[in-house]
Amino acid sequence: MRALKILVVVMGVMLVGGFIALIVSIAYLAKHRQPAAPATTAAPAPYAAPPIDLPAGARIETMALGPDRLVLNIIRPDGNRELVVLDLASGRRLGTIPLRAAP
Repeated sequence: MRALKILVVVMGVMLVGGFIALIVSIAYLAKHRQPAAPATTAAPAPYAAPPIDLPAGARIETMALGPDRLVLNIIRPDGNRELVVLDLASGRRLGTIPLRAAP
């Protein structure tokens, strides 16, 4: 029974100490607040990527977006498919992957 009383007292002291530490940290942060960054008045110019050249008659079937890549699944006029990989930052074509059916 004595151990339980000691445990309750110790946990009570820890609870009060934690509450005091919380109040002190909130007061410190309120006193040393950083000034807010000024709002920008001019809107950024819209990004204009270079056009993507596709063969005549080709169409985009699907698109997949990654963190810095865009992959277009293209169906060519002759029925063949290919994947076109584009860089999102510059808009340039990184490569193409032709897709062929297995024999």
